[in-house]
Amino acid sequence: MATIAITKRVTTGAYQTTTTAMTASDTLVYTQGATQELELMNTTASAVTLTINGSTVNTVYVAGYGTVSTSAGKTVAVPANSTVRLPLDAIAQYLGGTIALTGGTGLIATFISN
Repeated sequence: MATIAITKRVTTGAYQTTTTAMTASDTLVYTQGATQELELMNTTASAVTLTINGSTVNTVYVAGYGTVSTSAGKTVAVPANSTVRLPLDAIAQYLGGTIALTGGTGLIATFISN
């Protein structure tokens, strides 16, 4: 299990990013409002489905719909030989407490933050 390293975003010029080869179970540290993005590059010949799940999130209220369970986590499908970028503020309702990323074997993660 690895903690995915954060690369601080630079607004002028090119900058080097830190990558993490994901395993079956990894973690990351999310800060809401920090414009964090998780880039997932699939280096395999098959699709990989990653599940992101915070330890303290169980249900959220959705206006006009009611209470929705988030306990199973958010799944992100990454097609074979493709890259997907996920803005984490868009899925903040899944990211409370300790954040586990499972099923990521074959993915290379880049975690970028302001």
